Amino acid sequence: MKYTPKDVMDYVREEDIKFVRLAFCDVFGRQRNIAVMASELPRAFEYGIAIDGSAIDGFGMSVRSDLLLHPDPGTLSQLPWRPQRGGVAHMFCDITYPDGSVFDGDTRALLKKTVEESAARGISFQLGTEIEFYLFKQDENGESTLEPIDTAGYMDIAAEDKGENVRREICLTLEQMGIHPEASHHESGPGQNEIDFRYAPALTAADNAVTFKAVVKTIAQQYGLTADFSPRPLINRDGSGMHINLSGSCPDIEDTIPPMVAGILSRVRDMTLFLNPVENSYARLGCDKAPGFATWSHENRNQLIRIPAAWGEYRRLELRSADPAANPYLAFHLILQAAMEGLTEHMVPPEPCDAEAPSGAPALPRTMVEAADTALQSDFIRKHVPDRILQAYAHPDRALFYEG
Repeated sequence: MKYTPKDVMDYVREEDIKFVRLAFCDVFGRQRNIAVMASELPRAFEYGIAIDGSAIDGFGMSVRSDLLLHPDPGTLSQLPWRPQRGGVAHMFCDITYPDGSVFDGDTRALLKKTVEESAARGISFQLGTEIEFYLFKQDENGESTLEPIDTAGYMDIAAEDKGENVRREICLTLEQMGIHPEASHHESGPGQNEIDFRYAPALTAADNAVTFKAVVKTIAQQYGLTADFSPRPLINRDGSGMHINLSGSCPDIEDTIPPMVAGILSRVRDMTLFLNPVENSYARLGCDKAPGFATWSHENRNQLIRIPAAWGEYRRLELRSADPAANPYLAFHLILQAAMEGLTEHMVPPEPCDAEAPSGAPALPRTMVEAADTALQSDFIRKHVPDRILQAYAHPDRALFYEG
């Protein structure tokens, strides 16, 4: 729903909202927020709320460290797990310097710009995610263990599937927040779960993916569990992916799937660092249906891009390499830029790979160091990723601790 600032302030008053969380992400996609009293909303909308950028991962500056958060009224939602009276709402924010210019570490702003660019060309995209995660038991101190909640397998049912009630609560909570999951089930790994989302415009889909992780962690904690979104928390069991479903329309192209496939395949090695941003990501790629090569298929789930058996509005491509450690704003931004290249240049994909990867198929980077080197040498990445963000991901001395 497209709320205006006045709509937000009316809602806050009528629903007795006392606190508003102004949410944003660091460059690695981890959600941060500052809570303001509802009475501060007029100031937030008119001037922004100041934060210290030098204390945020990847923002990394001591000079020009003052930044302003500007709430996006269209993202208003109430947090259902907080009290209904004297409640808490949240909104995602744009980040600017005090002079009003866009902060170059704001990955949400990058995606917004890409959406605007595609619209100017008459191109539109819809995205949906399938995000996997593990549920682990906690010890007597409330700390996470690596003991899964169950030993169930793919699409098992209760009583073997002990995550059913947790997934149900997650889906109902998301619906209350205006986010629409389509399906949920137990995945192949012990304690591994998946929830799939309805298609949405790119910015909404990214906002939903960020919100989803926060909701899952909150609900899991209420059940005395820990939700883990790392790419492969149990080294000898299935890894977790963030499969990205993409459809598009373009004025002069009837079937947009082939050129989008071609565009993404031509750039996927360059963008792997941002789709698979932690060391643990490379323990997953090439194993258990996670792709290892830049190939596509109509049927084979081992390939990078799969074209599911669907028609009409459900016809889409599924990119299978990304994992839940990725920043959705940055991942979607790069995927859409590559897809637009394919569409505008009328690119043609290679032959499909419906068996094993053919000899000579381009391999995805095998390590984070290789992925970083590939990104640093890519004109595509340097064109579309600000240097502040590129250096945060690729710097050899960075100490990125990913909290699954």
